[in-house]
Amino acid sequence: MTAEPHLVAQATDHLLRTAYAMREGDQHEPSLCAGWTRGHVLTHLARNADGLTRLVRAAVDGTGETMYASTAAREADIDAGAARPLAEIVADLEATAEALAPQLARLTPEQASVRVERTPGGVTFTARHLPFMRLREVSYHHVDLDAGFTFADLSPSLVTTFLTDEVRRLREAPLAPEIELSTDEGDLFELPGHTAYVSGSRAALLGWLARGLSAGVRCDGP
Repeated sequence: MTAEPHLVAQATDHLLRTAYAMREGDQHEPSLCAGWTRGHVLTHLARNADGLTRLVRAAVDGTGETMYASTAAREADIDAGAARPLAEIVADLEATAEALAPQLARLTPEQASVRVERTPGGVTFTARHLPFMRLREVSYHHVDLDAGFTFADLSPSLVTTFLTDEVRRLREAPLAPEIELSTDEGDLFELPGHTAYVSGSRAALLGWLARGLSAGVRCDGP
């Protein structure tokens, strides 16, 4: 999947509005990500921006950089920043997002097929996916803050894009469930050999597939 940089900018603006509305102490409240506070989520997004900036340099400038030095280093950085004062966390989030924006704009069709690494010798992906990766991270983790923003607050077109991507991921999974998904808006997604029928609004089904949220989701079958 790909995404235009302006969509990343819009999603970031929405996220920052939520972050700036939080009060000191809110960063210690639990998020929808198991084991993470809101401070962990916001710090992760800042370090994610740093990592994607490195990947743009790797793709455009051939620096050989990876997104993270290692999985352990990634986790340590997030843990280290999660308990900072809220103002410091939000300033970090904003500054790293501002630094990433012009980097994403440097990507051209010439780098579309350049492969970059998450960690040395780890998972790779093509540079053309980097803006969509950021859009997904910002949008999903905005919901994960559990601070009033839900998948239903995303634009209808973005909900459709993310839902389509989640279904694609599901179909590509080694043990894809045998289900049929139908949305209240009229979409139908069938997985081979479906024995269960799951329905709800596009936003509700996105929440279920992406985060296991069951509100507004109906199931007929095992």
